[in-house]
Amino acid sequence: MTDGNAAYRYTNTVVLSVAALEAPVVVTSDQIDEELSDTLERLRLRRGMLQRIAGVEERRWWPEGFGFADAAAMAGAKALSEAGVDAREVGLLINTSVSRAHLEPSTAVAIHHALELPQSALNFDIANACLGFVNGIQVAANMIDAGQIRYALVVAGECSREAQQATIDRLRRPDATRRDVKDQFATLTLGSGAAAMVLAAADTHTEGHRLVGGVSRAATQHHELCVGDSTRMRTDAKGLLDAGLELAEATWAHVGPWDWQDMDLYVMHQVSVAHTRGVVDRLGLDPRRVPATFPMLGNVGPASLPLTLAHHSGSLSSGDRVLCMGVGSGLNTCALEIVW
Repeated sequence: MTDGNAAYRYTNTVVLSVAALEAPVVVTSDQIDEELSDTLERLRLRRGMLQRIAGVEERRWWPEGFGFADAAAMAGAKALSEAGVDAREVGLLINTSVSRAHLEPSTAVAIHHALELPQSALNFDIANACLGFVNGIQVAANMIDAGQIRYALVVAGECSREAQQATIDRLRRPDATRRDVKDQFATLTLGSGAAAMVLAAADTHTEGHRLVGGVSRAATQHHELCVGDSTRMRTDAKGLLDAGLELAEATWAHVGPWDWQDMDLYVMHQVSVAHTRGVVDRLGLDPRRVPATFPMLGNVGPASLPLTLAHHSGSLSSGDRVLCMGVGSGLNTCALEIVW
């Protein structure tokens, strides 16, 4: 297999901050079971599948009327404050949210306006399912390394309320089948939240966390395993899990010059207990170094990975090696190293 541009290394980019924002409305899996009690009883399905199969105890929603773009902007402001970077210095804003209110304009323009970024700041969306945030880091780092910008802000804000309410309504219908429950099960594991990261040039910020590089791979023959819009997501959960693990293992076999078998922290995209255990077992990782946020927050799309990193960054020491790992529907995968 030729590597092409699937392996890459950065020379002058650091992470200054990573910030997380949790939605305030807690929705437990027991509550969803109660909403679906008639359907579960009629179809002779046991309660507790979300906890038992996915390991998701609860997820969060934003309040009515509070948008995911608002959340992304708030996370961005928090990250800039923690980095000590003035909004007027930002040269690039990338929004990586899966959530969309409309096809145009981009969500990035609303976030750019809310943060009062300068007219000179490039801003656009990158959409690549749950891998979008990592792709945003890659693009930002390329521009920083090229000397085009000094500071970049990557954000993601997700809202699962609309999709989950619509899914619950569909599954409560008297004609809902076991197949419907199976196909739409993954939608009920989603969560709401936001995250943001500030990246900068290393030669002016020696205190930053160095972005080393990584590898990426694609298996796009699986692009129909998970297909969703704002109110419905159809997922072949087993097919997605099997194909994702196969792609992760193939990516791991082509890590090139990096030795990633003994990292201090493995920050994965948060999907489910089956996904996490599968990756740990396939790659031979130490499960104690693989933190999980999905039990209490669910799968928060592309915000999951940076949100998990933000939650555990306080435990990291200077020189610790962190590997950010994700598989996005489609399928695409990436592993990206940061030295703390």
